[in-house]
Amino acid sequence: MTEASPARERLALAADLPLEDGLRLYARVAPDVGYAKVGLSLFVEHGPPAVAAFQRLGARIFLDLKLHDIPNTVELAAARAGALGVSLLTVHAAGGEPMLRAAVKGARAGAHAQGHAPPRILAVTVLTSMSAEDVADVGLTGAPEEAALRLARLALRAGVDGLVCSPREAAAFRREFGPSPFLCTPGIRPAGASQGDQTRAETPAYAVRAGADLLVVGRPIHTAARPEDAARAIAAEVSSA
Repeated sequence: MTEASPARERLALAADLPLEDGLRLYARVAPDVGYAKVGLSLFVEHGPPAVAAFQRLGARIFLDLKLHDIPNTVELAAARAGALGVSLLTVHAAGGEPMLRAAVKGARAGAHAQGHAPPRILAVTVLTSMSAEDVADVGLTGAPEEAALRLARLALRAGVDGLVCSPREAAAFRREFGPSPFLCTPGIRPAGASQGDQTRAETPAYAVRAGADLLVVGRPIHTAARPEDAARAIAAEVSSA
C-alpha cells in the first residue's frame, strides 16, 4: 500500500467529472489527496449519492455548491448538506450577512440531527475566474483583491468558518484576520501548467506560503498522463513550501 502523504489533508481533488470517472481518479490519487470536492455539475446529476460514493472511498467531502439565495432557502439547503456528513460547504459572501448566518445555523442543525460534526462554512469572495474587468462589470469597486477583502470582512462578521479566495488574496487575508479563518484556494496551477479559465491562478508553493490551508486542484491532475504522479508532485511541493 502506498504511504499517505503528510500534505494529504491540505489537498482537494476537484471531481468535476462523470461520477464513475471521478471515483476512479480519486482512488488513484487518494494517498496524496484527502478531500474530494463535489461541485455543481456532479451534485446536480447525482445528488447525495455522489457524496456517499466518495465517502465510501475514505474521502472527506468538500461540497462546493456556492449557495446564494434568500436566508430561509439557504438555511434549508445548508441543513440538508450538514445531514450528509460533509466536511466543508461553500456559500457566496455576496449573499449578505443574514444569509451567511442562516447557512451556519442550518448546517449545524442538520449535522447535529444526524450525529455528524458540523461542516465548516466557507464563504466565496471573488471567483478566481474573474478579472478586474469582470469585477467592475458586476458593480464591485476596486481591484479584485480589494473586493475580496471587503467580502471577507462581511463573511467573518457573520460567523463563517473560513474563506475561499485566490492564492493572490491569501497573504492579505492572513495579515488582516490572523491564523483562525480556514483559507481555501482554488486556481492552483503547477509551474508550466495551462491556466485555462483561471485568471488569478498560482502555484501550490505560492498558495502555501501565502497562508492557504486547503488547495483545490482539478485539471492539472485530470489531464495528467499519470494522475497519481501529478498528485504526488503537488503534495511534495506543498510539503516543502
